[in-house]
Amino acid sequence: MEKKRRAILSVSDKTGIVEFAKALEELGYEVVSTGGTARTLQENGVAVTGISEITGFPECLDGRVKTLHPMVHAGILAMRGNPDHMRQVEELGVTLIDVVAINLYPFKQTILKPDVTLEDAIENIDIGGPTMIRAAAKNWQDVAVIVDPADYGAVIEELKTGAVSRETKFRLAAKVFETTAAYDALISGYLRKQMGADPFPEKFTVTYEKVQDMRYGENPHQAAAFYKEIGRGDNVLANARQLHGKELSYNNINDANGALDTLKEFGYELPCAVAVKHANPCGVGVGATLHEAYLKAYEADPVSIFGGIVALNREVDKETAEELSKIFLEIILAPSFSAEALAILEKKKNIRLLELPGLYKANGGDMLDMKKVAGGLLVQELDTQLFDADNLKVVTKRAPTEEEMRQLKFAMRVVKHTKSNAIVLAKDNATVGVGPGQTNRITALELAIKYGGEKVKGSVMASDAFFPFDDCVKAAQAAGITAIIQPGGSVRDEDSIKACDEAGIAMVFTGMRHFKH
Repeated sequence: MEKKRRAILSVSDKTGIVEFAKALEELGYEVVSTGGTARTLQENGVAVTGISEITGFPECLDGRVKTLHPMVHAGILAMRGNPDHMRQVEELGVTLIDVVAINLYPFKQTILKPDVTLEDAIENIDIGGPTMIRAAAKNWQDVAVIVDPADYGAVIEELKTGAVSRETKFRLAAKVFETTAAYDALISGYLRKQMGADPFPEKFTVTYEKVQDMRYGENPHQAAAFYKEIGRGDNVLANARQLHGKELSYNNINDANGALDTLKEFGYELPCAVAVKHANPCGVGVGATLHEAYLKAYEADPVSIFGGIVALNREVDKETAEELSKIFLEIILAPSFSAEALAILEKKKNIRLLELPGLYKANGGDMLDMKKVAGGLLVQELDTQLFDADNLKVVTKRAPTEEEMRQLKFAMRVVKHTKSNAIVLAKDNATVGVGPGQTNRITALELAIKYGGEKVKGSVMASDAFFPFDDCVKAAQAAGITAIIQPGGSVRDEDSIKACDEAGIAMVFTGMRHFKH
C-alpha cells in the first residue's frame, strides 16, 4: 500500500492556513503540525498528526524543542533520487515530508511593541522554524516549502495537476533564504542596538521591506522599487499616507525626502513652509501663520517652485490651500489637511497629498545615511547637527546685530540641505536666493544673487563650506549683503576676514561644514 504523502504546517501567521490544510487533506496528504497551529487546525475540522507522534519525543522546554529531530529533518532532507538516502529512510522508518509550510516567530512585531523587553525579544527568535525551512529549501527539488501565505493557492493548484513544478519549488526556495536573511539581519541589528555596539560592523546587513514597485526609476529606462526601514515612526516619508493623487515616482520620493529634511531643521516652533525642486530647497519661509510662511516660500522663487514639492509643518487650512492650488505642484506634505483644504486641493486630479503627522520631528540619532556606489556602499552617521552655539565665533570687527544673527541661523538651516557647493541668502525669515550644486563657490553665490534680484540688498548669506578666496565677500559687498555665516577653516580665512572688515560686513564662523553631495 502506498504511503500517505506528508505535509508539516507550523505558522505564527494563521492567514489561510485552515483552507490550505483542508486542500492538502483532500489531495491525500497527512497533515503534521505543532502547538497553536495544530489546535487551530483541529478546531476547524482538520485531522492533525501531532509532531510528538512523529518524533516519539514530547514537545519540551516551553515549546523550544519540537521539530529539531531526525525523524523530521531526515524526512525533509532525504534526496528522493539518491538510492542510498531512500534505503536509509526505509531502514529508519522515516516518512518523507513533501510540503513544508512555516512562517517564523513574530520577532519584528515583538520588537516594535513600545514596552518590549530584551527577554521578550529573545523568546521570539525562532530556531526550529528557520532550520526546517532552510532544510526544505536546500532540498528544493523534492520539497515544496512555503513561507508566505500568498503562495498557498499556487501550490495547491499545481498539486492538483500532480506535483509542484521545479520552477515554482525553486522560486519558493529562494524566498526562504530571502526570509531568513532578513530575519537574521533584523535580529542582529536589534541586538547590536541593545548593547550600543559600533554602528559600522565588519559585516553590514540591514533589513528593509518593500513599500511599492515603481513605474520606473530616475529615468524611464530604469526599473525601481521603494523600501522602508523597519521600526521608524510617523516622521519618515516611508510611513506617509497618500490621501490623493497619482502614484509617487522615484524622483517624487527623493525630492520629497529633501523637503522633509529641510523642514525638520525648523521643527514646530513657528509655521514653516519648504519648497523643493530636484532635491534642492528653492524657497523656505517662516511666518506667524502657515499662509504667511507659504507666501514667503513661494515669493522666494516663483519660477522654480512650479512643478515642485511643498512641505508644511502645520495642518493645511483653507486659506493656505487656496494659495497652493494656484500653481502646479507635484506633492504637498503636511501633518494633516482640514476638510476645507482637502476639498480645494482634491479638485486638482494629479497632485499628490501626503499626510505625515510627525513630519517636523527630528530624525533619530541612530539613523544611518547610505549611498550606493558601484560595487560598494558608503555608510555614515546622519548629519543631525547644525552648529554648536557655544562655538560660534564672530571673526570680524563688526558683530552681527540680533536680527542678522537670527537670519544667519535661518540661512544656515537651509544651506545645510542644499547640494554643495551651496550658498543661501535670507532676509525676513525667508530665503532670498539659493545657489546649489556648483563646482565652485563664487558661481553658487552669483546664482543666488541672480535669483534674489533686488531683494538681495540687506540680506545675509550662509555657505555650506569655507571660502577659499575673498571673491565671495567682494561679490557679497557689491550685492548689498550685510552678514555672512560659514564654517571657516581655509588657509586663506584672513583674506576673507579682511575683506569683510573693509566692507563693514559681519562674519561668523561655525566650525562645522555641511557638504551634501
